[in-house]
Amino acid sequence: MENIRVSIVEDLPEIRDGLRFIVSQAAGLSCLAAYGSGEEAYAGLLATPPDIVIMDISLPGETGIACIRRLKGKGFAGQFLMFTVYEDSDQVFEALNAGASGYLLKSAAPEKIISAVQELYEGGSPMSAAIARRVVNSFRSSGEGDKLSSREMEVLTLLSKGYLYKEIAAQLFLSVGTIRQHIHHIYEKLHVQNRTEALNKVFGKM
Repeated sequence: MENIRVSIVEDLPEIRDGLRFIVSQAAGLSCLAAYGSGEEAYAGLLATPPDIVIMDISLPGETGIACIRRLKGKGFAGQFLMFTVYEDSDQVFEALNAGASGYLLKSAAPEKIISAVQELYEGGSPMSAAIARRVVNSFRSSGEGDKLSSREMEVLTLLSKGYLYKEIAAQLFLSVGTIRQHIHHIYEKLHVQNRTEALNKVFGKM
């Protein structure tokens, strides 16, 4: 199983330690580091980049959203999974627009945390349908979609609505393997690495 390197940014020690334990115990995941503030995380994540960052939104001092913007500005390639108390808040929407690829509720069970990290690593975007709709509605057509086949546009549209690979496969009567191939081709054609970048390129930001 491929090793997914995870770093954690959370100011509350008990939650931070709990997340570190969950990640460390999960097969295929490893915890690179855990940070207590956005300022500490900024330096540490650039020095030792992980594949996935579990990022608390409401950090004291520099917020998780501000930290993401600074890291993205430096070309940081890891993906962000926001850690939040409220599912459909404006902060979640703002975090996704800043460059996060999904979010996780602080009330989530350990197995949900692990599956969300794995889903994000595989190109998915764990988020509710309501938030996915808000993200899609904030985009407009950019013409980049002309590079994609009609089937690839179907797949990307369903991805934009928050569907999982298996749900897209069921909708289009295809195998999950075929969906993965389509998504791989989409990323290649658009020269992007994940779903959020693909959406930004095809629909553009308002």
